[in-house]
Amino acid sequence: MSHRKLPRPTDTELEILRAIWSNGSCTVREVLKTVNQGRPAEVGYTTILKMLQVMTSKGLVERDETQRPQVYRARLTREQTQRQLVSNLLERAFGGSAKHLVMQALSTQAASDKELEQIEKLLDKIGGRKS
Repeated sequence: MSHRKLPRPTDTELEILRAIWSNGSCTVREVLKTVNQGRPAEVGYTTILKMLQVMTSKGLVERDETQRPQVYRARLTREQTQRQLVSNLLERAFGGSAKHLVMQALSTQAASDKELEQIEKLLDKIGGRKS
């Protein structure tokens, strides 16, 4: 896999990526089924197919053409994509300040006790590396 920076996925592309991440490699029909779960207005097959074609050309997904039907898989993991999105948001909205991003995130939505414990562990880990 190339280490070149991939384009930031749109909201619709993220929805498709979430379907692929939750199922592993997927056909168009499998992506369609996952995307349409719990949705009031269903998305059509050709819409998902076209989006996957665009995402393939952008490098967001890879298509295995040796199988029929063709199977798609994400080029980056969920965590890699989240890291890319957070880095972009950090620079654009918070001027590179991780502190401001975290403070805004925690003031916008309450974190559970478990999440706060995980945050504390991460801070301890980061703090330990600097010592």
